[in-house]
Amino acid sequence: MTLVLALLQQMSLFLVIAYLFTKSPIFRPLAGDTLRARHKLILYFVFSVFSILGTYFGLPVQDAIANTRAIGAVLAGLIGGPVLGLSVGLTSGLHRYSLGGFTAFSCGVSTTIEGLVGGLVHLYLVRRGQSDRVYSPQTAFVATFCAELLQMAIILLLSRPFEDALSLVRAIALPMVLANSTGAAIFTSIIRDQKRMYDKFGAIFSAKALRIAERALGLLSRGLNQKTAEQLALIIHDETGVGAVAITDREKILAFVGAGSDHHHPGSAITSGFTRKAIASNRVVYADGVREHFHCTISGTCPLGSALVVPLHVDNEVIGTIKLYEPQQKLFLNLNRTLGEGIANLLSHQLLRTRFEEQKNLLVKSELKLVQAQINPHFLFNALNTVIAVIRKDADRGRDLLLHLSNFFRKNLKRTSDLATLEEELDHVNSYLKLEKARFEDRLRVEMEVDPALLKLKMPIFVLQPILENAVKHGISNILGQGIIRLTALQQGDCVVITIEDNAGLYKAGHQSGLGMNIVDKRIRRLYGDQFGLAVDCIPDEKTLVTIRLPGEMRSVA
Repeated sequence: MTLVLALLQQMSLFLVIAYLFTKSPIFRPLAGDTLRARHKLILYFVFSVFSILGTYFGLPVQDAIANTRAIGAVLAGLIGGPVLGLSVGLTSGLHRYSLGGFTAFSCGVSTTIEGLVGGLVHLYLVRRGQSDRVYSPQTAFVATFCAELLQMAIILLLSRPFEDALSLVRAIALPMVLANSTGAAIFTSIIRDQKRMYDKFGAIFSAKALRIAERALGLLSRGLNQKTAEQLALIIHDETGVGAVAITDREKILAFVGAGSDHHHPGSAITSGFTRKAIASNRVVYADGVREHFHCTISGTCPLGSALVVPLHVDNEVIGTIKLYEPQQKLFLNLNRTLGEGIANLLSHQLLRTRFEEQKNLLVKSELKLVQAQINPHFLFNALNTVIAVIRKDADRGRDLLLHLSNFFRKNLKRTSDLATLEEELDHVNSYLKLEKARFEDRLRVEMEVDPALLKLKMPIFVLQPILENAVKHGISNILGQGIIRLTALQQGDCVVITIEDNAGLYKAGHQSGLGMNIVDKRIRRLYGDQFGLAVDCIPDEKTLVTIRLPGEMRSVA
């Protein structure tokens, strides 16, 4: 009983060291779900030290040592797997062998095997999909219990004289089995609780960051200005619970919420050296209120005592800052510091996305302008010449053509939305085709087959016009016989397929005339994905078939 109490006392000291270990940065690798090679190397040194200390803290018994060495070896294997367990077991076993005694060799071998036992238990649990049980105190108790029983058997098997080995085992077996098994269970419980704490704080951090991101998502799409900054500051203040939140651009305060708002006014110039330093260096500036205090440059009675200033940047260009403050009597929590840095990074990414969307929209508008510019000059010249010729013979028909020309250009110039219905697109190209048929007379025939159920299909504007114009200008106009253009629009499964076919067969890939078609294809793919867009199939001097694939669900009855 005396030996049991002595070993438990020794184990208590050992567990104090273990507890301090779980509070140190070295423990952080264990807080994750996977261990990298670098982490395992760190844990090899840590658990080897634990095992060796277990030997040094041991009690001499009959020219041997009653110890808690097994805890380090078994837990190394249990947590890190067979290789780590075997390495720690071998290291601490060699150390034990170097100390001598009639059990030196058997204890060296048994400690190595104990590390391997822990590793095999780890392997068994992982392969059965029960890796969460690796950090179970019950698992650690059973694994160490079995390992210690195995150690006693090895001492009896390898130590000589046998009588001394048997006497030793009778004296140390029960104390060592109980002390090591209990110690391993408690140590594992400490590790598990620390892991749960990390997970809990991680979950809190993630939940807060996600809520802020969700609530701020629509705000930053309107850019960073005084109005959006004020709403954003209110959200961050509400979610983090810090003393105050401020948002600035590079020159002035955009918003300030919380303690100190009576003298930190939006619109006023930045006077804080911390803020200017963060903007100039593009790095986080932190005054924790203990080693470095925040001193307000505006009011001597400001209640704020600590501050975190995190730059907001887009493409490595600082566009402003987010600042979190705590009052003088309150500590600035590390969680809030990490959260503040995470929020700033998240919002910087949202601002980058907003800028990207703005650039993309400008590009789309530029492409649309390019398509319109392609259409207008040459078509207007030909159309006016056709109308002049027709008016001489048939004034009513000429007036009708002028109405179609007016309708065509009105739709060209006054479209503000990026989408139109198929019906609106057909009305637009119908005016174009009326003018071209007047120009070519019997040399041009147009056939259309459109499913009436598709007339309300939403599609990008100016999709049909460039393709039909290409068929007329670079196809039909260059053949001697009658030109035929067929336009069909049909539902095929989840897609709507629109085809435009001519009987000229004069399409040339990469030709300048295909610029408008390339823009149409890019716009459709950008909007709906690469499974949609344009495909061109040309049989020279026979036909050109342009196929447009659009998503069938993009319908509206409005």
